[in-house]
Amino acid sequence: MFALRIAASRLPRQRLFSTTVAALGDPWPLPHTPEHISKTVTPTDVPLPTPLPRFNESVDTLRARLVYQSRKRGTLESDLLLSTFARDKLGDMSEAQLQEYDKMLDEPDWDIYYWATENRTPPERWATSAILDMLKVHARNEGRVVRRMPALD
Repeated sequence: MFALRIAASRLPRQRLFSTTVAALGDPWPLPHTPEHISKTVTPTDVPLPTPLPRFNESVDTLRARLVYQSRKRGTLESDLLLSTFARDKLGDMSEAQLQEYDKMLDEPDWDIYYWATENRTPPERWATSAILDMLKVHARNEGRVVRRMPALD
């Protein structure tokens, strides 16, 4: 690394940047590029986080929590996809479907996003999920609706 710094100090700034990016790779590749898909793979040996137990949570409270958790994911792509899905679908879901969606939200953001956009095959535990199928249909946006973050009520 020290040799790279010495050699880099002799290069013009623009060439230094392109040389460094070429050597190290782009630290922020665009979504849906092969580089991004390969860099966002969740290791299979890492256990999922244990969800907090929520005793006696009413269906209305569960629904409100899921709306919030769908909006605040950490990546804009996931926020937009999941918040519009929550706005459109959560009101019609049964308690069992809400519980399944709650479990899906425990998965990493990029995994959910790439499963929904069908750029990555979901694991066995989600391969037959009706909620994931609904999310895939929503992600296709066949009506070509312009999507914006829903307003908080």
